[in-house]
Amino acid sequence: MQARLMAMEEGKEPSMAIRSSQPRVLPVRLLQFFLIFLGMGIALTIFSMFMSRHFRFENVVIPVTSSKIQPCFKEPNDFKSWIKPPSKVWHQMNDSQLLWRASFDSQIKLYPFKRVPKLAFMFLTRGPLPMAPLWERFFKGHKGKYTIYIHALPMYNESYPPSSVFYRRQIPSQVAEWGRMSMCDAERRLLANALLDLSNEWFILLSEACIPLQSFSIVHLYISRSWYSFMEIYDDPGPFGRGRYNDNMEPVVNLTNWRKGSQWFEINRKLAVAVVEDDTFYPKFEQFCRPACYVDEHYFQTMLSIRWPHRLANRTLTWVDWSRGGAHPGTFGKADMSKEFFKKMFDGQTCLYNSQPTWACYLFARKIAPSALDILLQHSFEYFGY
Repeated sequence: MQARLMAMEEGKEPSMAIRSSQPRVLPVRLLQFFLIFLGMGIALTIFSMFMSRHFRFENVVIPVTSSKIQPCFKEPNDFKSWIKPPSKVWHQMNDSQLLWRASFDSQIKLYPFKRVPKLAFMFLTRGPLPMAPLWERFFKGHKGKYTIYIHALPMYNESYPPSSVFYRRQIPSQVAEWGRMSMCDAERRLLANALLDLSNEWFILLSEACIPLQSFSIVHLYISRSWYSFMEIYDDPGPFGRGRYNDNMEPVVNLTNWRKGSQWFEINRKLAVAVVEDDTFYPKFEQFCRPACYVDEHYFQTMLSIRWPHRLANRTLTWVDWSRGGAHPGTFGKADMSKEFFKKMFDGQTCLYNSQPTWACYLFARKIAPSALDILLQHSFEYFGY
């Protein structure tokens, strides 16, 4: 009782005084746990030393094997990735990116890899190719010697079976209007896509109304051995030639440089790159050659005749008939198809091939109507040799 009174006099609770007198057990328990853990560690160390000496595990090296897991994306840094053609013709490039990419061309003539020069057949169409079965027969047996590119209206979806040579050969496109720069844009787009394949050496522009007049072997031989590219180019002094010239094109294009010709051509890789990379003539023709100046009859013809006149044969390989008059050449259907009809295309015709006269002036013909397909398939070997 006296002790309690003394504690109260000092201002302390009795219970606090009692607690202060209890021993501190927690640090002792931590020390015990630490000593047990230390003992176990020493025991394990001694046991491992004994096992290594008894079973001779020292100097055992665990072999490190390379992982078979490959990264999802591998950076294309080897030579093959540079020369490999695109696996598909569809891509996400816009026109500016495409033309820029296609304008790259080696200045070294010899290729440091095995290269088989190919013919690039470029079809400028509105939609389907009604003459596709005939072309299939033409291409049969010549895989690896040609490539195919199709520029159709953007809303057209191809429907060729996987076995067809035209399967998935349609490139990204835009609307092309006859007589306007959009038509030349489509042709440049075809050329640019074809240039992405380094094996393509010759580039042939065709329409859905075109058919081959010779076998593939003859076409390949004729084009590959020619010294020149084929584009119809001439000076027309009349109202539909020089009469379409605009003085605002000077000094890039003078009246004396103004040329006209058919849009259907065959050019080599050098000239194809020249067409794709052009940013000198293009603005002038886009601005100052509009209907009634039909730019597809003047732009390439004038530009190439100024820059590369010595590389051109100044004639086309595609036969057309203008004898019926009008703004477009004649169209021929089933009733016109005969051996005599095609024979007339060559009778009385002469032209120069590698500076020598020849009667073989045409390899293709247009405009052939879809109604002619069945009879052409029946007589293709008789008429054309394939």
